[in-house]
Amino acid sequence: MPRRPSGRRRLSKYQPLAFSPFMRSLAYASTAIRKLSLPDISFDAKFSTLSNKGKEKQLLESSDEEDSQGEVQADFEFFDPKATDFQGVKILLQNYLDDKEWDLSGFVDLILDQTTVGTVVKVAYDEDDALFALVTALNLARYKDTKCFRELQEFLLKVCSEKNVASDLELLLEKKAKDVGLLVSQRVMNLPPQLLPPLYDGLFDEVSWATEDEPTEELRGSFRFKSYILITKIYKLKHPKQRKPCRGEKENEETIFLKPEDKIFLELSSWSFTFPIHSQPVTSQELKNYQLTGLVMVVEAQKIPEFRQKLKLCFK
Repeated sequence: MPRRPSGRRRLSKYQPLAFSPFMRSLAYASTAIRKLSLPDISFDAKFSTLSNKGKEKQLLESSDEEDSQGEVQADFEFFDPKATDFQGVKILLQNYLDDKEWDLSGFVDLILDQTTVGTVVKVAYDEDDALFALVTALNLARYKDTKCFRELQEFLLKVCSEKNVASDLELLLEKKAKDVGLLVSQRVMNLPPQLLPPLYDGLFDEVSWATEDEPTEELRGSFRFKSYILITKIYKLKHPKQRKPCRGEKENEETIFLKPEDKIFLELSSWSFTFPIHSQPVTSQELKNYQLTGLVMVVEAQKIPEFRQKLKLCFK
């Protein structure tokens, strides 16, 4: 049975968020500490001159001057992942497991090989084929014997220090693995938020279609997820109970979500836990009281329709 719909989907013209000082801080902090020097470059003026790899790094590392509010208008398209997306996907996932050395290349290969479920976002008619976002879902049991999935499982078990969820995590990764999808969602920080509802709608529609369209019962069954596990990052206030705002200062939120959908996932999650991030980036004054923190969540598949509805309401 042919796949539904076509893998190339055109989105309307969207304007990414301007790089305000605070958003630039989040964009830089959500990526790794790099050994590359940050270029002094105007985002809107120089974007067209960057190579494929350069565009992606510029988006991830932009540190424009405080008065630069460069914006880019572009037609975004959704595509099935393919082999030529390897470098772009690897850049987006370079800090997926904090600073752990693991088989990231093997992980990227698995994502690119699964073309029936998964989407990458690019700019239409871009000769360099730069990558702006990735979303996919991989069955834990299907890939359990691969090196990258063994290392990912070891990482999760190691960083889970909360005893009340450690047994649930171990059960999920082992006995329940065949029913669990690893939901991977990474993107550049200034991707237009209006793209999120269709991006996630596409993912969950593809999962549903795969349960009918895959050529074998084994493959169809591998997409009948009962739950999803997500690995992401948030900012947590360092000392929420101790610190009181100074006179004239606004009270800080305890949690800042780098990705707005993570707040919805957390609200709908069955259980979750946080873990410390070792590769703490240099942050701005706005984030001086916050600590970049890892977050793992498990969301039951039956909650996904509610997630999709709430995500649409956020950007209505």
